[in-house]
Amino acid sequence: MIPVATSAGKRVALFGLGGSGRATAQALVEGGADLTAFDDNPDSVAAASAAGIPTGDLKAVDWSGVDALVLSPGVPLTHPRPHWTVDLAKAAGAEVIGDVELFARERAAQAPEAPLVAITGTNGKSTTTALIAHCIRASGRDTQLGGNIGVAVLTLEPPRPDRFYVVECSSYQIDLAPSLKPSVGILLNLTPDHLDRHGTMENYAAIKERLVAASDVAVVGVDDDHCRTIAARLEANGRRVVRISQTEALEEGVFFDGAQVMRRMAGYPEAIFDLTGIGSLRGRHNGQNAAAAVAALTAAGLSVFELTAGLRSFPGLAHRMEEIGRQGDVLFVNDSKATNAEAAAPALAAFPRIHWIAGGLPKAGGITSLSGFFPRIAKAYLIGEAAPAFAATLGERIPYEISGTLAAAVEHAARDAGETGQEEVVLLSPACASFDQFRNFEVRGDAFREAVKGLPGIELIRKG
Repeated sequence: MIPVATSAGKRVALFGLGGSGRATAQALVEGGADLTAFDDNPDSVAAASAAGIPTGDLKAVDWSGVDALVLSPGVPLTHPRPHWTVDLAKAAGAEVIGDVELFARERAAQAPEAPLVAITGTNGKSTTTALIAHCIRASGRDTQLGGNIGVAVLTLEPPRPDRFYVVECSSYQIDLAPSLKPSVGILLNLTPDHLDRHGTMENYAAIKERLVAASDVAVVGVDDDHCRTIAARLEANGRRVVRISQTEALEEGVFFDGAQVMRRMAGYPEAIFDLTGIGSLRGRHNGQNAAAAVAALTAAGLSVFELTAGLRSFPGLAHRMEEIGRQGDVLFVNDSKATNAEAAAPALAAFPRIHWIAGGLPKAGGITSLSGFFPRIAKAYLIGEAAPAFAATLGERIPYEISGTLAAAVEHAARDAGETGQEEVVLLSPACASFDQFRNFEVRGDAFREAVKGLPGIELIRKG
């Protein structure tokens, strides 16, 4: 844990006592803050109090003496309207910050030279974050991985000069971290997202831009208009910018050519790494993730040998195009994280012949946007509440069955795929939320993995 010594002796209010909120509260207490923590959920308050965290009703405290409100990133800061604690804090002149800001202050106070790679973007953040951390760790360096990837940043080891930090940052976290100054900042891409919390696309993009604008080196994906504009603006303002692309052979920068990650500096192209056959980095979207990793790791001081060794051994993330096993010529892939059509598209684009398991709790728009991938689908196996609507969309264009349950879908897809004698994939990429049958996408993915393990003759794929 990183005790927040920069808040020692200060009166701090904290709202939000989920997992990261409780970790932040404990770090503040250990650092010597005068803390009052609260949550709208009485059970969360009771659990925090039982763990020794000072709690109290923030509606009843004297805000005139409060120095800062530490807000959970899941709590509205501006839209659709500020949370009531934000109104109270601003009326009293108290700053409103988050856990990533507290981390940034501790790094600045204890070891400002500690390398920090911070990653943001609409899609691909978690894979890129995990890939970069894996490469640094594989090189033998002290590596700390945290942030939006699911590890509260203040639970990491305290900063020291030779300790690398790799931190995934959501737009919510960036909005609450005004002094975050990464050694290398990565902005992968921007598409409309979280506009209920940021109001407009322009505001959302401006928040994301802050991360790279404050970085010593800004790595920016230039495959969308928003990011291209940001890269040009940063460069015009004198920032060091490395452009990356998954679609364009850049005149200067790092790009994916469909097979290899290429780097071109001063006009000379150089092949860095061939992704062909690397199952954990399959698909053009992973070409962008790998390009971002190459750009960032080079800027962070790793050699080409070190970063390519890391790319080669990357095991991938669970539930994100995770290769589970093979049954003869059939590969089984867990992409349970694909909880909407846009998220399912990369997996559908990555394989030529697919037995597709889809469905769950449907999202707006269904799967109509995926029609361009239908020629790749040998058969669809539909589950959950979305099955009838998905069947109507598929119509007579591709064969389908309504399997109902995930276990039945795996069994039937394995039977059908095994009959062809061709290279095929059984792909769970649901394009739906899980909540009709499973608690979350992780539980759904675990259920898929267990169903695959139970198939006769399955050869599991070893990770790492």
